[in-house]
Amino acid sequence: MTGPAKVKIDIRRPVVVLAVAAVLSVGSIALPSLHGTDSVAVTTDGADTKAPAAKQGECGTIKDSLRPLEALPSPGAMPSGSTMEKIQQRGRLIAGVDQGKYLLGYRNPQTGQLEGADIDIVRMIAAAILGDPDKVQYVVRDVADRTLLIEQGQVDVVVNTFSATCDRQRAVEFSTGYYEATQRLLVPAKSGVDGIEQLAGKKVCTSIGSTTEVVLRKPEFGLDVVTLAGIPHCMVALQQGKVDAVSSDDGILAGMAAQDPQTRVVGRPLANAYYGVGMHPQQPDLVRFVNRLLERDRANGSLAASARKWLGAQLNPVPPIPSARYRD
Repeated sequence: MTGPAKVKIDIRRPVVVLAVAAVLSVGSIALPSLHGTDSVAVTTDGADTKAPAAKQGECGTIKDSLRPLEALPSPGAMPSGSTMEKIQQRGRLIAGVDQGKYLLGYRNPQTGQLEGADIDIVRMIAAAILGDPDKVQYVVRDVADRTLLIEQGQVDVVVNTFSATCDRQRAVEFSTGYYEATQRLLVPAKSGVDGIEQLAGKKVCTSIGSTTEVVLRKPEFGLDVVTLAGIPHCMVALQQGKVDAVSSDDGILAGMAAQDPQTRVVGRPLANAYYGVGMHPQQPDLVRFVNRLLERDRANGSLAASARKWLGAQLNPVPPIPSARYRD
């Protein structure tokens, strides 16, 4: 298994926009263009940056999902009347993803193809239902819209560093976790910052509506929290000197640091999260199908191999694949 393609970088300007500004294939949604010379507006007195984050459910992070199918049907032979059969009849899986998270979900500038650890999961599902991992329609949205995509029935699955929480489970049914992430910080390499304790009163940026925002707003940290549409936008703000740090999951930050050698990942873990595949609560058969796929690929080592392929060069060690837990 080969490693991720190297993205050629001009460190004189923001580099993450190579992925953000890419145009998706027909039928999917493209993010607005954000060029390296564009200025990112960062304010700290408006509703977007000062409004309280939504409260999480009492249990915080969930780990339990629906028990998997007893056995996988053959590709192209989905059970009659099932959600999987509808996808099969349509001829493509519709998946909500990101294209701006290097190593997780990004567009390879050399091939024009979406790649990354999250994309591997999407391709696994498509291959199992349709017999072809390429039969996917990718829909790209900011992380704040992940739940909306599912609620409105615009996608079959969301695979976009989607951490399972009690609050989100009101509208989304999650698969078992395929990756355990920890929340950390990305700072300029020469900043001298080694942890969150040195950032009191400083501007720290994260994605609006994310679980990382909830953690950063804890009073004991005393941070000036800035929220933007996505972590790539935060990265541009960091490179322009408009924020002092970016906070997100370790895998996301690893991709940013790999693209810009003038930054580094620092600090103790602030929280942990389990990435799961998001699906509609009224499609439990699809959830159980995906959970059987994840059970298979935990056992045969495919999930661990994918994590090592994409994140092994930046995260040492790569976090172990989380065990499955079921509530029924």
